Amino acid sequence: MQQTNSKDAIDWVALAARIKVWGREFGFAEIGIARADPSEAVPGLMRWLELGRHGVMDYMAKHAPLRADPAALQPGTVTVVSARLPYWPDAAEADEVLADGALAYVSRYALGRDYHKTIRSRLQKLADRIRDDVGDFGYRAFSDSAPVMEVEFARQAGTAWRGKHTLSLTRGGSYHFLGELYTDLPLPPDAPIDEHCGTCRACLDACPTQAIVAPYEVDARRCISYLTIELAGPIPEDLRPLLGNRIYGCDDCQLCCPWNRFATLGDPDFAPRHGLDSATLAELFAWSDADFEQRLQGSPIRRIGHERWLRNLAVALGNAPTSPAVLAALASRSEHPSVLVREHVAWALARHRGNKSCNP
Repeated sequence: MQQTNSKDAIDWVALAARIKVWGREFGFAEIGIARADPSEAVPGLMRWLELGRHGVMDYMAKHAPLRADPAALQPGTVTVVSARLPYWPDAAEADEVLADGALAYVSRYALGRDYHKTIRSRLQKLADRIRDDVGDFGYRAFSDSAPVMEVEFARQAGTAWRGKHTLSLTRGGSYHFLGELYTDLPLPPDAPIDEHCGTCRACLDACPTQAIVAPYEVDARRCISYLTIELAGPIPEDLRPLLGNRIYGCDDCQLCCPWNRFATLGDPDFAPRHGLDSATLAELFAWSDADFEQRLQGSPIRRIGHERWLRNLAVALGNAPTSPAVLAALASRSEHPSVLVREHVAWALARHRGNKSCNP
């Protein structure tokens, strides 16, 4: 299509419709458009920060002003194009893995390719297609990679609502990633959709650590995803037994959600790699630092590093049924160079020796 020299001549309604078509062509399940104004959600963010529920995630407080003001993050931003991409993989059944204490449970979103790269790549293609149509414009692509209130923009754009677990939710479930294009194009916004959680509190009741302290409120300091991914130091001892065999993230609040009964398989980019959907704890605990770096190349798990990987696995091995394989795995790391790893291994071995002081 011939480029338009003057944006004054652009039919913005028609352009918005074309952007949605192009988004689907690039593999997104849905595209919505919102004004770059998250002010409705800012008071909740500030209260969360004031209560200290962000834990050690200091960047949440440091960059709060940028979350509240998209134009401060990307000058000229007036519109947010919100994209949604399902990820549910064709993998070993989550419930079956969670029920087998010898297996390692990895959150389903992290079994395959790093979603940051996939989504940003597709958003860049979408931006290129828009440029082909209207000429140069200001934009920046995000996918959980900057201080962006992505769930709020998805809500405003009508592609999802905020569930009581605080994740974005649709009638097809919550197993999806979000991405955004901040743009200076004055596109007409879509209307938000109604929430459909009703009186359901399944996610609150299912949380292993009771991190969902009230509907729409999560204390990250108790969340297993935070403990296994964001937290760099020791995992609090009273919470360790509650982690079970979850070594990277947690899906319990989603697995119990009635809307996820309607989930369908997601994008093939997120298919499991290296047998992570059914690997044993002992098998993964044996990975060397080189194994970890090589096998998790291009995986979101790689960001936690080998030390935290071993820390998480040591906790899960401490919670596993006692067996020669489990005890041998723990013993193999009892003199690890890392104080963090050694402490968690010692805790796990004490659990297997029946040291009741390790129980919550």
